Amino acid sequence: MLLLFPSTVLSVAIDAAASKCAAGALPTPSVYGAFVLSLDAFESNLQSTSTSFCNVTLTYTHPGQNDLIKVWLGLPSTWNGRFQGVGGGGWTTGFPSNMVSAISQGYAAVSTDGGHDGVGQTAQRALADSWALNSPGNVNLYALQDFASVALNDMTLFGKQLTETYYGKPISKSYWSGCSTGGRQGLMLAQRYPDAYDGILAEAPAINWAGKYTSNALCAIPDVPEFIPTMFWPQWIMQQFGYYPPQCELDAITAAVTSACDELDGLKDSVIGLTGLCDFDPSTVVGQRYACGNVTGTISKEAADITRTTWEGAKNVEGNLQWPGIAPGSPLSGIAGTTCDASGNCTGAPFTISTDWHRLFIQKNASFDPYNYTQTGWDAAFHASVQQYTSIIGTTDPDLSAFKRSGGKMITWHGMADQLIPFNGTVHYYSRVLNHDANATNFYRFYSAPGVGHCRGGLGAAPTDPLAQLLSWVENDEAPQTLAANRTVKGMSWKQELCQYPLSSIYKGDDPAVASSYSCE
Repeated sequence: MLLLFPSTVLSVAIDAAASKCAAGALPTPSVYGAFVLSLDAFESNLQSTSTSFCNVTLTYTHPGQNDLIKVWLGLPSTWNGRFQGVGGGGWTTGFPSNMVSAISQGYAAVSTDGGHDGVGQTAQRALADSWALNSPGNVNLYALQDFASVALNDMTLFGKQLTETYYGKPISKSYWSGCSTGGRQGLMLAQRYPDAYDGILAEAPAINWAGKYTSNALCAIPDVPEFIPTMFWPQWIMQQFGYYPPQCELDAITAAVTSACDELDGLKDSVIGLTGLCDFDPSTVVGQRYACGNVTGTISKEAADITRTTWEGAKNVEGNLQWPGIAPGSPLSGIAGTTCDASGNCTGAPFTISTDWHRLFIQKNASFDPYNYTQTGWDAAFHASVQQYTSIIGTTDPDLSAFKRSGGKMITWHGMADQLIPFNGTVHYYSRVLNHDANATNFYRFYSAPGVGHCRGGLGAAPTDPLAQLLSWVENDEAPQTLAANRTVKGMSWKQELCQYPLSSIYKGDDPAVASSYSCE
């Protein structure tokens, strides 16, 4: 019998012989172009709560494509009438364990493996080698297509049919929730399947996986910038310099820029709230001492240059920007990571998803080493990525008119200290949406989270319950002017409101732990 969740998440399944939660009791759903191979169902309980639910696993294929895809569905005994799609991260199309929260709140929740196993692997470590290539030089395009978009729509259609059959009544409202890859998936659904969900929460979205943008007056980034390939740029720069700084050295530069730009938003709290106004020059700290335990040294010119280049972003041979880097104050370990042995010899520790993309999808050679690019080779690879994959996995289309017509509402928030997905990439996309539709805030809103890392973490205030605010917008027409957020400072809870772009949160005085002490300006 196939299990929906790892054994660490669920208790032992209880006897369901007399229940309608059984494979034979559920009619096989139908999705055009797909063929169901098996349908398993049994009653289970969530370990962390008293919630019981019907644990469904559906396995299907697209005839002729040689794929095998699983859909996981949780149908709680006490249903709130709503349906929630749950996204993945990295190469993992869906995380079944992330469905626990939705099920415990009464949602019928669905997720999918997208045709390849990623459960139990972190977003950083889930490599694509097992499925990306049919053979050397030949990308498994059907598998990539499943991961990019098709499996998302399939799971939604399968899940909705089974949910309404099981409960015997229609779903009231449908919601999507996901961060990183899950955020990209949310935008993909809004762009390609605009009637799939009434509300979409697309957090820290990996929008520009391989998508082509054009410059515009609101955000003058040149043609063909994209995200995933350029996240290898800091590693390639270190190779060109012939120097891989100890992480302690890079952390010292991050501490210096944070100190220099901390109070631009009016509050000294070790968070850069206005990264766009931070003009700190890393060369000003060259020669300063740094120490992390037994690791000591002085900040080098090479480390300063590597840091500046990481902030600025990837550039072509003419020096034109290809894609923005991470914002000053973001941890450099995400894309400019290094690791050192006991003798102090350091090597690069790249963002593995970017390395995978270069090896498997651009070069189509699992043995390829992207450290070996020349500048000409880098530019060619960058262009090839856009040229070959935009139509498959690109989520750069600013035209959300179909989603708007369907009555959908969408919220995006992004941590400004995101160490993996540049915050300014989301700024660029949202600016293009507004440029296409000046009234887009009627259905789509974007909020910045100063000091917050990738999806979570960091010293800044993270959203408290953005899905609840999305629900109020969809069902009660209560458009959120801000997102409620909080953070812990010296053991105390500080509350702050995240501002709707292009506004920024400015400290106005009084108690910094109180939301009313800040203003969106």
